[in-house]
Amino acid sequence: MTWIPPLLVALPLLSAAAIAGGDHFTPEPVQKGMGIACAGAVTVFAVLLMLRSQTHDVLHWFGGWQPRHGVALGIDFAVDPLAAGMCVVISGVVLIALVYSATYLKTAARLYDSLLLTALAAMCGFAMAGDIFNMFVWLELIGVAAYALTGFKADQLGPLQGAVNFSIVNTIGGYLFAIGLALLYARSGALNLAQIGQAVARHGGGLVVVAMTLVFAGLLTKGAAVPFHFWAADAYAVAPAPVCAIFGAVMTDIGLIGVARLYWTVFQPAFADHARAIGDLLLWVGIVTGLLAGAMALLQRHLKRMIAYSVLCHIGIMLAGIGLLASKGLAGTATMFVAHACLTAALFFISGVLLTEHGTIDELKLRGRARGEPLLAVLWFASALGLIGAPYVGVYVGHGLIDDAAALIGRQWVQPLTWLAGALAGAALLRAGARVFLGIGRTHSPLLGKELEEEPIERQPLRPLLTACAAAAAAAGLVVSVAPGLGQRAEQAAGRFRDRTAYVSVVLHARVESAPRRLPYALEPTSTESLAYGAGAVVLALSIAGVGLAGVRGRGRRFLEPPVDALKALHSGLVGDYVVWLTVGTAVFGGVWAVTLR
Repeated sequence: MTWIPPLLVALPLLSAAAIAGGDHFTPEPVQKGMGIACAGAVTVFAVLLMLRSQTHDVLHWFGGWQPRHGVALGIDFAVDPLAAGMCVVISGVVLIALVYSATYLKTAARLYDSLLLTALAAMCGFAMAGDIFNMFVWLELIGVAAYALTGFKADQLGPLQGAVNFSIVNTIGGYLFAIGLALLYARSGALNLAQIGQAVARHGGGLVVVAMTLVFAGLLTKGAAVPFHFWAADAYAVAPAPVCAIFGAVMTDIGLIGVARLYWTVFQPAFADHARAIGDLLLWVGIVTGLLAGAMALLQRHLKRMIAYSVLCHIGIMLAGIGLLASKGLAGTATMFVAHACLTAALFFISGVLLTEHGTIDELKLRGRARGEPLLAVLWFASALGLIGAPYVGVYVGHGLIDDAAALIGRQWVQPLTWLAGALAGAALLRAGARVFLGIGRTHSPLLGKELEEEPIERQPLRPLLTACAAAAAAAGLVVSVAPGLGQRAEQAAGRFRDRTAYVSVVLHARVESAPRRLPYALEPTSTESLAYGAGAVVLALSIAGVGLAGVRGRGRRFLEPPVDALKALHSGLVGDYVVWLTVGTAVFGGVWAVTLR
């Protein structure tokens, strides 16, 4: 099975090259078929790899350059169940997006498919990388493909501006990551994650604090956590719907897996006595991200921009799960990632269908115009409820595991804040669904964001195919919380992910770890608190959505206008402002850790 990890990267890269190389003489259906077949093959191989990794980590050393006496000169892929599971979700979402794109975009036949396959290869490579420099390489390759996909319609101002904002902010984040890894190399003389961790455990100090600050700032820029998040909604609002599905479902989450991997493999041994200080900052950044993004979702009328802020909201909740620094919290993040990816992709696919049918995805303009589309309505409302975390639907089990982790370390106050964040974002989605599909609500709402038009697509797609893709993604996301044994396996995998000693033994000394105990395929009940919070979040989301549909007038409007105007001004759309906030965020991270990690 050690031959599978490189295939997850080689297959899409070779296929992307073949599609681009045959641009002028290969028939369009053949090129589309090549892309879909490649993504399907990668999905199958990723599933096989995930099954194999259940018993032990799967290692591949390129060129056979294996470590000698604990020193690694070669480049490796080190695949545990969480990394393999992420590859399954990534390849599955890209597969559905390629099928969706087959009839969606007139100009998307060739270079578009090559860019999607390049992004697929880079995301899988990042998830499996055991070398920090190659993490940087994959991260930048993801960015190159993503910038081009965002500005795919370069003849229009909106996509071009979104791509420029995206590329400038993320390139600066990449520079921060590169400087951080250079400092780690200067301190350790190594690039292998396991070897760096051993070195900085012996020789830590202020330089390692600076390196951790820069590396995490770079990753959280890619992951769009506050205050590094401003670029995301601008990019999501202008990219084609299937591209948004990939961005929101899997690409933005890449930063989170990077933070988790580098903390437990590289930095945890150096700061074992200050773990709580590191976790607290990640936890609070996650909570603030969730609450701010949930509030911003409520202020949007452009559906893709609204979904984008819902994505950021759940990024915050998942980062909070990592910040708890517990196996249950990490397992909750991993489980939530699966449901969130599928449900988010479904919502973006539905927005694409609405654009093809009605020429707009403005919530107010679409009021009641989709009344005759019951299947889309069901998919939209089901996906929204799944993202809120209704009991045993969608992200619920992931939320429950994060709740358990918070309770175990005496931080029950985390639970209501994360559920509140999800309820705010969910309320925006429910409000939009009620207005668009049921015709409920006012046609004017001054508190919502300004009108943002999107050009209709250039061809008439195969509508049943688009709807089928949305239905497949929604169904996959909704059943996550009732998948037998998933929560227990996620927790076991998270425990292995956090075990740095075992990771070093496997990677540097080729010692096969003992097989983990077999787990039953059973649905484990969640706590009473999680059930209450899940039900309460749904009720709260419905109430807030009802208020939004009725409209806020009089004193309520006068009370809300100042903070709403402040939030809108903060998200100005000016890349200079975004760079300033990136700088401020990096300085805050470094300042907090300079004080707390002494």
